[in-house]
Amino acid sequence: MGVPALIVAAGSGQRLGAGGPKALVDLAGRPMYAWSVDAFREATHVNRIFVAVPPGKGDLFDEPGIVKVEGGETRSHSVANGLAAITAAGEPEMVVVHDAARPLISPALIDAAIIGLDQDPELHALIAAAPMTDTVKRLGSDGVVVETLDRSELVSVQTPQVFRASTLKQAIASGDLAAATDDASLIEAAGGAVGVIESPSGNIKVTVPADLDLAALLLERSR
Repeated sequence: MGVPALIVAAGSGQRLGAGGPKALVDLAGRPMYAWSVDAFREATHVNRIFVAVPPGKGDLFDEPGIVKVEGGETRSHSVANGLAAITAAGEPEMVVVHDAARPLISPALIDAAIIGLDQDPELHALIAAAPMTDTVKRLGSDGVVVETLDRSELVSVQTPQVFRASTLKQAIASGDLAAATDDASLIEAAGGAVGVIESPSGNIKVTVPADLDLAALLLERSR
């Protein structure tokens, strides 16, 4: 089973204070996106790696063996561009989408997500997620707590996310790409079934400088 992967690396990095594309920020001596590329190279069930890059910055992404795709106005527009490039070379059954901002992704989680979706024909997508450990409260428009949610029913959504390629293509065509915070929400809005695979605690997202320090520490420990 060979599944194409799309690494979304077109973010601006404003909250990180990067002064340039977030995916190119140095992490343990390499551009941050390169760590995700490594993981997808090592994943048994991935056959091609596409990277959605910031417009006009493609020459800065020089990891060997990747196919570069120009990103879009929003994350979901970047995914739409990447999916179009993937399907232009043939119609795969599944596709994996991952954020370059999660550089500690493991090949084992990638493979497990692909296998999990392949073995469950009732699902249109299978996404990595972590159980909520904090108490979560919903606020009213006045900023006052309305209710405390049952965290046993909640998860924090991450990537990778694996999709039936045809379903994702249809969901992108009919969905509100500007409002979508992840691709699974487009599947949900289109009436598709989305399953969850538990993600390890180390699959962190780099958003602010402290996250970058933590990612560097975890990479050093893994070595």
